[in-house]
Amino acid sequence: MSVAHADDADDYSRPTGESYHAEKALPSGDFYTGQWRDNLPHGHGKYLWTDGCMYVGDWHRGKTMGKGRFSWPSGATYEGDFKNGYMDGKGTYIDSSGDLYRGSWVMNLRHGQGTKSYVNGDCYDGEWRRGLQDGHGRYQWKNENHYIGQWKNGLMNGNGTMIWSNGNRYDGSWEDGAPKGNGTFRWSDGSFYVGVWSKDPKEQNGTYYPSTSSGNFDWQPQQVFYVDLSECVVCTCQRIPVCRLRRCRFGTVLRSRVVVGTGRRTLDENAESNRSSLGPLRIQPAKKQGQTISKGHKNYELMLNLQLGIRHSVGRPAPATSLDLKASAFDPKEKLWTKFPSEGSKYTPPHQSCEFKWKDYCPVVFRTLRKLFSVDAADYMLSICGNDALRELSSPGKSGSFFYLTNDDRYMIKTMKKAETKVLIRMLPAYYNHVRACENTLVTKFFGLHCVKLTGTAQKKVRFVIMGNLFCTGHSIHRRFDLKGSSHGRLTTKPESEIDPNTTLKDLDLNFAFRLQKNWFQEFCRQVDRDCEFLEQERIMDYSLLVGLHFREASFKDSATPTSGARTPTGNPDTRLSRAEMDRFLLDASKLASIKLGINMPARVERTARRSDCENQLVGEPTGEFYDVILYFGIIDILQDYDISKKLEHAYKSMQYDPTSISAVDPKQYSRRFRDFILRVFVEDT
Repeated sequence: MSVAHADDADDYSRPTGESYHAEKALPSGDFYTGQWRDNLPHGHGKYLWTDGCMYVGDWHRGKTMGKGRFSWPSGATYEGDFKNGYMDGKGTYIDSSGDLYRGSWVMNLRHGQGTKSYVNGDCYDGEWRRGLQDGHGRYQWKNENHYIGQWKNGLMNGNGTMIWSNGNRYDGSWEDGAPKGNGTFRWSDGSFYVGVWSKDPKEQNGTYYPSTSSGNFDWQPQQVFYVDLSECVVCTCQRIPVCRLRRCRFGTVLRSRVVVGTGRRTLDENAESNRSSLGPLRIQPAKKQGQTISKGHKNYELMLNLQLGIRHSVGRPAPATSLDLKASAFDPKEKLWTKFPSEGSKYTPPHQSCEFKWKDYCPVVFRTLRKLFSVDAADYMLSICGNDALRELSSPGKSGSFFYLTNDDRYMIKTMKKAETKVLIRMLPAYYNHVRACENTLVTKFFGLHCVKLTGTAQKKVRFVIMGNLFCTGHSIHRRFDLKGSSHGRLTTKPESEIDPNTTLKDLDLNFAFRLQKNWFQEFCRQVDRDCEFLEQERIMDYSLLVGLHFREASFKDSATPTSGARTPTGNPDTRLSRAEMDRFLLDASKLASIKLGINMPARVERTARRSDCENQLVGEPTGEFYDVILYFGIIDILQDYDISKKLEHAYKSMQYDPTSISAVDPKQYSRRFRDFILRVFVEDT
């Protein structure tokens, strides 16, 4: 979309901060009439687009903010709350077909409690998430059939009850809109069928109990799927054409012109803006991390061994597993050794590496975890064992462990000390129960725990764990922070010239506050509490919140480098994601489905600055500079328990430094300090 400008000498003849009524005819043909202040709509006003879209309502510094009404040429309307240019809060949307939704919104999406009345007579009343029915809700069809229970991604999923108008009913488990798992079907005459349900007749199993001796013994359970449920089709929700809502934003003043639109500028306009007090955010292109492990690399054979072992473990035939695991699956002795001779064996292929032994720890548990995390076995093998080599990160972590990335960036492989391996196996039952109970958990996802033992005189053992890579994304990560809530040693030691987008900055480098939408912030607080409680119970400490930022569009002060916090990189400005591109991201259904807590999260950050008289100030003062970002975050390094070495470290450092500033503290104190700090730098976007 071309950027529209408004020329009006009166804008510059009035004192700063003075509001007045204005009418602005824009060269694009758009028109605004209403309250105006400091070259931006501020107060009540009306904006008309040339294609017939119209907004009437409250404005705040050029953004739709407060109460308002938006109408489309198709006849669709929204009336309710707006925030930062989005439909956000309580509101009513009537689409062009006549369907009506009344309830909660977050960033143009139905999210929270709401009621949807369809023009065909159907009605849904319940919880929504990211635009779809999700949570507990009631759907009633026009023929008076109705379902009450759990939903997920717009489909009946979980425990629920379907009641037909003829008095029949089904109570039990659902999956993807159909009965799946344990359930009972009851007829109005008192007969009932109890069993395990599935669309696959081979998996269907149960018993029919007639109310009388003359019951319907010819009835088949598959009739429920293909007859009883045939008329119980859930209506889809029409896509909301929200892109126009983002076009009514006003941007930076360029000389005597007000920029109106998405924020997309030409290079000349960027240059003009650079000379003002706020310039555009210019980002160094992020380079792919790590060195490819090719033949001749010191760890080339180890990589081959790892790939052979993974292919063997994941490809090995195994019976279908239930999510309800037996205690024996978590037994530390539950491990499998496999010998890999170079010439091959009955169970292993020939290979070019040296002979080695391969160990799988708790294989049933990790296979079930991969299933729980929706990891496809074939994709998993392809990522780790495909033709593309792994990449070794340039330097080992503080613990001395080495890190490897798969070529597609999906998985990170970390070498483990024996003590860390023991901690993971010890906490595995609690970890499994936690991630199963908490769908939005922020703790690291573990997919496998293995050991390679080289034969010969060395007898070297290399243990490693396979984890999800938090920054596996199509977006460039422009800033990354490792946050603990402590101050001692929490400042990046790299010289200014070596700071780049792959540099992990620390607590005392942090110069942003992260602002989340209300619903996301509430979920974030709940999940941080749950995760910290789990880690505290397992006596874990020294973990971090790893945060990655992708800037959508922003401006930094070019005139000076920040006196504290993350440095301002310079480079190619074309790496910015424009407002129009961000609109397409938000409207793309596949992208919406990928937005989860800590993953692909649209948010805002506010620049902060530390006082010069406070050397170890963890949280800076707000500056009023806001940037739109995509956030990625998760809790990492969760395998350090409070053992004797950490207790000694705490005692030694407490004599030299402020005990509250060091990382090595009791898990209870660590959890409390971590939570307090994280909930100071993550705030609700008001």
